[in-house]
Amino acid sequence: MNKTLSKILKTAIPLGLGVFLIWYTYSKFSSQQLEELRLHFKDANYGIVLLSVLLSILSHISRAYRWGFMLEPLGHKPKLANSFMAISVAYLMNIFIPKSGEVSRAIILDKYEDVAFEKGFGTILSERFIDLIFLLGFTALALYLKFDVLYNYIGERIPLSLLYAASIGGVVLVLALLLFFKYSNSSLSEKIKKFLLGLKEGLLSIFKMKKKTPFIFHSFVIWGLYILSFYTATQALNETSQIAFSTIIIAFVVGSFTFAFTNSGFGTYPVAIAGILILFAVPFTVGTAFGWIVWISNIVSIVLFGVLSLLLLPHFNKNT
Repeated sequence: MNKTLSKILKTAIPLGLGVFLIWYTYSKFSSQQLEELRLHFKDANYGIVLLSVLLSILSHISRAYRWGFMLEPLGHKPKLANSFMAISVAYLMNIFIPKSGEVSRAIILDKYEDVAFEKGFGTILSERFIDLIFLLGFTALALYLKFDVLYNYIGERIPLSLLYAASIGGVVLVLALLLFFKYSNSSLSEKIKKFLLGLKEGLLSIFKMKKKTPFIFHSFVIWGLYILSFYTATQALNETSQIAFSTIIIAFVVGSFTFAFTNSGFGTYPVAIAGILILFAVPFTVGTAFGWIVWISNIVSIVLFGVLSLLLLPHFNKNT
């Protein structure tokens, strides 16, 4: 019962936060602002929005191709189609159950490509580590471009005491786990150790790769496509088509972090985008409309490709 309740809360709390933010934001809008919002949606160039989504899908294909470089040292060469569909399902799962996509992705590769779950999951975590480096790089660039603006924006929304408490709690948890693994001989401890060994092999696969240069190249391609997709989306509205490159980088970074708070940024993404753009003289209604257009268009593509992948995976691998 406790496990069931825990799973429900992990999904319901982020979803509830997103719903609350949507209600709170729109409750502050006047009837005139709501009409402005409607007009922004109506006047948007959805051909450009479609191009933005296509660029995002290309990044998923590049990610699937890059994944193969990490699996090769482990003795596996998965089909590109299976890797792409596993990634598509992962994005779909993250919409409904936060952080579940990585697990489902490893399960699919285990089922259809015979890659042991813990090894596949290890490569995914290693990949996430590389993505984190790129995100931190863009964050550093955003701080360099507009340090004062971004620092004030984050400081007003996330208390420093909360960040300190989270850091201390993380250190205590890590120390407790290390002591548990060192001194415990229980069956649970042994199972976890076995899992972690497989995880370690997957994580270290990046250092064993023969094709490090293509891996690095595709990493830049993936994040370059992310930025290009976001920039292309800004051209869909006249009011956002002229914003500076530094503003695009900052908005992209802030938007990226919202995916950690609610289901794929539900509710938080448009609010965060509007909140950062208003600091650069973009009206809040424009920023809100832009945030929703970017978020909805990408979520629609994720649902479409995720559902299609779930349907096609068994047929594509029927002879396996």
